[in-house]
Amino acid sequence: MVEITIAEPNPKQVEFFMASQRFVAYGGARGGGKSWSVRRKALLLGLTYPGIKMLLLRRTFPELRENHILPLLGELKGVADYKEVEKSFTFVNGSRIKLGYCDNDGDVLQYQGQEFDIIFIDEATQFTEYQFSTLTACLRGVNNFPKRMYLTCNPGGIGHTWVKRLFIDRQYKQNENPEDYYFIRAGVYDNKALLENDKGYVSMLEALPDGLRQAWLDGNWDVFEGQYFSMWNRDVHVIRPFNLPASWKRYVTMDYGRDMFACYFIAVDEQGKGYVYKEIYESDLIVSQAIEHLKSMTNERIDTYFAPADLWNKHSDTGKSTADIFAEHNIGLVKANNNRVQGWYDMAEWLKVIKDEQDQKSARLRIFENCHNLIRTLPMLQYDSRNPNDISTEPHEITHAPDAIRYFCAGRPMPAEQPVIQDFDIPEYDDEVDSFLSYSGKY
Repeated sequence: MVEITIAEPNPKQVEFFMASQRFVAYGGARGGGKSWSVRRKALLLGLTYPGIKMLLLRRTFPELRENHILPLLGELKGVADYKEVEKSFTFVNGSRIKLGYCDNDGDVLQYQGQEFDIIFIDEATQFTEYQFSTLTACLRGVNNFPKRMYLTCNPGGIGHTWVKRLFIDRQYKQNENPEDYYFIRAGVYDNKALLENDKGYVSMLEALPDGLRQAWLDGNWDVFEGQYFSMWNRDVHVIRPFNLPASWKRYVTMDYGRDMFACYFIAVDEQGKGYVYKEIYESDLIVSQAIEHLKSMTNERIDTYFAPADLWNKHSDTGKSTADIFAEHNIGLVKANNNRVQGWYDMAEWLKVIKDEQDQKSARLRIFENCHNLIRTLPMLQYDSRNPNDISTEPHEITHAPDAIRYFCAGRPMPAEQPVIQDFDIPEYDDEVDSFLSYSGKY
């Protein structure tokens, strides 16, 4: 008989072991003991449910080998046999852990048609949403074993958006049940073993520049490695709505396509500061529906409507452009500058955090908290790996709202005019004035 000794887990790891939701995510910051937790959970499940089938994935094979295959060879010695060709561990009770990787979207297709009771995705933010969705179809079986997917994650990476949507923002699509998703936030300070044995790692995290420190140490999902607008600060850029003075200029800026109509109302004050105060964010609208929705939301005088250049392209069936159709409904669009890189530079200037004389932080562009989709997507933008001056167009869903704001920033909107104070000439109070005021006859 082989005895297995499992080191005492910390409270967050215990919570991970005990969670019973269909999708359980663990982590949020570096140093939380994620990989160890995955291996121990797989071991416990393998011993508890004879014959259970498990799949453990990392994005690349070198990561899989270093983080799981080599450690498991020691940890499962005498408990499970490893087969190199199949990349799998088989327990004496028939339980099995298959190890794999998904370096690209095509790799995930090798699992189609296979059934697993448990799937582990280690560093899930390195996987695309397509890979995640494809793998969920493999989570099935006719036995009584639990059917669960365990994910570990840190902010950043190609999968940042979908992981944040499901487990942090908890915004679900029609076919997603919120009760199926559970997130356990853990970081380096929860990992007692690391704190005791590698204090230098903790000191390294604490000494990182502000943006990386917030992501890697604090687990801030609004800040992450590769983030384009690293100056984003929810406490600065997001404000509570207030009554906007009627004298401020009003602008509407939009990004229109059948996949999404992202439209924003922005007020600009006398100092040239902008306030995004209303949002339209809807998909599958034809042009007339988008116009109708815009007009129903407009109860103020709009100075300028900014729109992308492609709205002036003629439709082959009618010979009209989308801009022509807007014009027919008394909405004259202004073609925005579509230089992407310069537009993002302009936008960065509007978002730059500044301090006033009282050391209070502010920015030239601020967003009312009711503009949920802009607040959600803008901080998720990442650098384009092929052009570091541009923003990645993937995942495409998060680009619509920021593109609309880019058109506004590139449009050089004018500040509101200073209110005119009437200055009347008041005559001096002399004998002539006194004589006029006391006169009761006719001239």
